[in-house]
Amino acid sequence: MEIREHPHRDAWNKGKLVGQKAPLKPKDIWAIRIHLQNAHQVRDLAMFNLAIDSKLRGCDLVSLRVRDVTHGNQVLSRAMVVQRKTQRPVQFELTEPTRTAVAAWIEKAALRSEDFLFPSRLHESPHVSTRQYARIVEHWVVAAGLDSSAYGTHSMRRTKATLIYKRTKNLRAVQLLLGHSKLESTVRYLGIEVDDALEISEQIEI
Repeated sequence: MEIREHPHRDAWNKGKLVGQKAPLKPKDIWAIRIHLQNAHQVRDLAMFNLAIDSKLRGCDLVSLRVRDVTHGNQVLSRAMVVQRKTQRPVQFELTEPTRTAVAAWIEKAALRSEDFLFPSRLHESPHVSTRQYARIVEHWVVAAGLDSSAYGTHSMRRTKATLIYKRTKNLRAVQLLLGHSKLESTVRYLGIEVDDALEISEQIEI
């Protein structure tokens, strides 16, 4: 029996960039930060800075509670959460600009310890959804003059990890920061050339 393809039906990914989303460059990070500061977008600045620092997946970022990143009235310099995907704990740092932005957002939104850090404005969701987060990221990317099809929520997760790898070549450190159970996962995630990865891997004792 002959099976004919429908000539009028294009592939779903025709004309789209698929695969891994690119990490942001330092100049792009600053372009987005300056845009959010000038627009007085307090929540988005806190979310953006925290997304870059934490290297968390979108589902983990949007489900953070205030108590996850604070102690009393102080925003922590280091925090730890259990990842939903792997159920493994992962630690991350909050740099001074991030702590300042998060503290400003908590104060403006009058959030309590048990509240979600980024509550949703929609009644059906207690916190910003991953889909909402993806749309927010798209706005950031467009504001920086970048191609929105080349970047996404995983760009936020990959940005600092990629910069750390480029500066240190320390795959093991990046593996820990991303919460990957296997070094190979980190290699694939960063898109490192195989020869480069093997050379580094041979030098790292786990």
